[in-house]
Amino acid sequence: MRVALESTVITHGLPYPQNVETAFSLEQIVRDHGGEPATVGVLDGQIKIGMTADEIQRLAKEPVVFKAGVRELSIIISQKSCASTTVSATARLAYLNKIHVFATGGIGGVHPGPWDVSMDLFELSRTPIVVVSAGPKAILDLPGTYELLETIGVTVVGYQTDEMPAFYSRSSGIRLPRANNPAEIAAMLVQSRKLGLTNAILVFNPIPQDDEISNEEVEGWKTLSNQDLKESGKSGKEVTPYLLSRMAFHSGNRTVKSNRSLLENNVLLATRIGLEIEKLSNANKLRSI
Repeated sequence: MRVALESTVITHGLPYPQNVETAFSLEQIVRDHGGEPATVGVLDGQIKIGMTADEIQRLAKEPVVFKAGVRELSIIISQKSCASTTVSATARLAYLNKIHVFATGGIGGVHPGPWDVSMDLFELSRTPIVVVSAGPKAILDLPGTYELLETIGVTVVGYQTDEMPAFYSRSSGIRLPRANNPAEIAAMLVQSRKLGLTNAILVFNPIPQDDEISNEEVEGWKTLSNQDLKESGKSGKEVTPYLLSRMAFHSGNRTVKSNRSLLENNVLLATRIGLEIEKLSNANKLRSI
């Protein structure tokens, strides 16, 4: 049973060497709990579904690495470039390679201010796998992101919670349906396939309580980071990694520690869900893809 892991955390999410250490740690969690990790990336135009340790090291140190969403994949491949994969690209490549579950940190979404919406959301509306995250990234417009997920028909559930987590925080005040255990989530995927639906099952898994950061602190760092962004002149794909780096700076790296904790928590849950999906697949209840 394979669990897909994204590679953007290696190139744009965490600084070196924490990025490589985290990537290896996430893969080991999958192995320790009965799964096979499949870190997804692109090297010299070749899609990698399950990168080797050397390939992960290379991606972390490569001087020019693109951040590829699903729309850029054909460009990256044809130009034989190197790229880490975002939520949208990882979800699509995992689905095409018959992987049923994917763990990430936070999904992209609706940014505050001028129109800026991640392609993650739209890919989740057309890729029928389970995606586990700790909520939308903290820099986003959370109510706007949740509303758009509803509008485009993405199935969203909270794992053992009735509230959408806010990445670094366990609570956002936004209510959502609840899933109590991995078997329930696996069953949701089965029912979704039976109905012929194309959307993902998006599981929001709250950050472990010991590593939670209060919404008040996060909002303060976010305000400072957005001020930095205005002065930086950065736009497009540069925005999210820049804001995350500034959040780390203003928090004294507390966000980096919490980011690793929630990633590990999400990978553990994804592995457990994957094992339940495998049980259903072996019982011939899961429609093949």
